[in-house]
Parts: sequence; C-alpha cells; structure tokens
Amino acid sequence: MRHLGIITTSFPSGELGSEAAGSFVSDFCQKLSESARVTVFAPDLKSSRKQTGNLEIIRFTVPRLPLSSLKPSNPLHWIAIIRTLISGTRIICKETALRRFDYLFALWAIPSGYWARKCWHKYGVRYGIWALGSDIWAMKDKPFIKNILREIMHDAEHCFADGLQLAKDVESITGRRCMFLPSSREFNKPEKRKKHIKPPYNLAYLGRWHPNKGIDILMDSLLELQDNDWDKIKEVRIRGGGPLQDLVNVQVSRLLKVGRPVSIGGYISKDEAMELLDWTDYLLIPSRIESIPVVFSDALQSETPVISMPVGDLTELIKKNSCGILACDVTPVAFSESIRLGLSRSPDCFLAGIRENAVQFNLDSTVKKFIETIKNY
Repeated sequence: MRHLGIITTSFPSGELGSEAAGSFVSDFCQKLSESARVTVFAPDLKSSRKQTGNLEIIRFTVPRLPLSSLKPSNPLHWIAIIRTLISGTRIICKETALRRFDYLFALWAIPSGYWARKCWHKYGVRYGIWALGSDIWAMKDKPFIKNILREIMHDAEHCFADGLQLAKDVESITGRRCMFLPSSREFNKPEKRKKHIKPPYNLAYLGRWHPNKGIDILMDSLLELQDNDWDKIKEVRIRGGGPLQDLVNVQVSRLLKVGRPVSIGGYISKDEAMELLDWTDYLLIPSRIESIPVVFSDALQSETPVISMPVGDLTELIKKNSCGILACDVTPVAFSESIRLGLSRSPDCFLAGIRENAVQFNLDSTVKKFIETIKNY
C-alpha cells in the first residue's frame, strides 16, 4: 500500500471554528486513507500523534494560530513566522526521512508547499500543491512572496486549485499547468426535508464574519427589505464568527427591534451545518471575493439553492446549471433584490440544476481524480 504525506494548515482540532476552516480537509484525508496509508502533518499549539486505521495525524507546535493571522508585512509577526517555518521543517523533514513517503501533497501553497519543497530537496520525494484563493489573491501586491510561490509551484509535480478561474490564475503566475480539484465535505445524507414550495421561506448564512465573505453586505441587505418582503420570510439564521462580530450583533439588534425574525449563533459542527442546510430553503452567499466556497458544494449536496453575489466561479456555475439566484452587482441593494427574487420563486424550480451541478462537487470524485493523477508517482 502506498504511503502519502499530507501537509496542511487546515486540519480541524476539534474546536468549533477550526472545523469551519478544515473539515473538508479531514474528510479528504479520511476518504484517501481508504486507498492508501496517509500521514497528516498539521500545526497546533501543542504536539500530538493519533493513529486511526490507515490515517495518522501528527501535530507540531507553532507559536500562534491560525497561521493566516500572521502577516509578513508586519515586523512584529516575523519571529512567530520564522519559528513556525522552523518547527514545520524540523518535524516534517524528520518524519519524511524515516517514512520515505511515496508522495507529499501540500494543502496549501504557503507555507505547506514550502515544507513539501524542503523535503523534495533533501530526500527527493515528489510533491503536489493544492492552491486556495487566499494563496493567490494575497500575492498580487507582494512581489517577494509571489516569487516564493512561483518557485514552490514550479518544482511541484502537480498543481491543483479549488477554483476554475483560480486554476487559470495559477497558470498565469507560475507558467505551470494547474488542474481544478474541488473542495467538498462528506455529508451523511439523512432523509431530506422537502423545501417549502411557497412562502414563508427559511434563509441561512453559514461562514466567517469577514469583509471578504460580505457579512456586512448581508446585514445591510436585510435592512433594505420591506414589510411585504419579510411577510415571505419565516426566519433568517446566521451562523459563524469572525472579526465583524460586533457589527453583526449591532445590526441583528436593529432587525430584532423592528420585529424581524433573525437569529445568530457561533461556529457550528459539520453535523449542525447539515441540519442547517436541511432546514433552510435558500443559502445566502454575499461574498465580495470568492473562488468556490465549501458551503456551495455543501448546498449542492443538500439540494439547497443559493442566493449569491456574482463573484469568482459562482457566476459561471450558477448561470450554467441554474442552481440558484445571482445578484446583478456586489452591493447591498443588488443582494436584497436577489433575495426578493428568491422569495418569489419555489426552491423546487432549481432542483434539476442543483443535481446536475452536484456531480463534480463530490468527495468520492475529488479523491478519485487525485489518485488517478498521481498514480505513477
């Protein structure tokens, strides 16, 4: 049986919030372990090892989490960045020397790809990169980091990206062929509740409360809706957390004062996310910038139509298969208009498009594509 090393900064620790970032990584590794021996390397605040069947999790210590909070542009972060790079290099190279992996797979380009490349230089173990939008978007105004990214991707045996346009962007930056590999979670599929066929409808938002995810736009959009719109809404549930929490709390208080049926809650587990998607008639995706969010594939698997901003690959995917409603612009007014349109239509009218789109956003398909791509390495 082949032995694969997975290097990732997004592996859930068991705390809510970490699952939001990495539960699909956990699902990918678990599914992959059905076909190969898999060792996962992930940063944590304390070291640990856990073995379950063919899947082993090795956590190495770093001074601060999440790693995405470390900014190279901030001199105060450099000590933590250097300590993180040294810690990862030490443990991953040491274990690679002992285990002689057949292949290393880095999730994501930086810093995971940096560690994979170190192992390739020292031990000749080929590696692949799976790039996220954050890997690429953060590089536009940082020539130094962009050069590091180009080197990491150039030496990789395979390059993947979790978005269609993102794959093209990777090719443009690195000159390397990049394949689309969707990020999907494994959903146990209980008996689904049928969506409402007429108002009032349930609406839900699930994700980080961050400017990129447009939670502030969503709050303004809800305030734009009029009494006759709210007559068609049974409840709006907002789940997640992040730097805009104070803003969300204030806006929800404003909505509640005028009798709007809105509730908020923190980060939720994958099982709770499944329950939320089963409950809601439409999933709201108000992002300012996006590739293909995991909640989109979650929605497809739960046969839930989306109401989305026209950003990233969502524009093409929603238009092509009619699996939801697309706003005409990235503004609160445009998003409130798209919500109104959703309230005037039955979620059932999107079912055929959802099922057609869901075929490629399936964890079994993702793992199969990955294994087929690397089978000769």
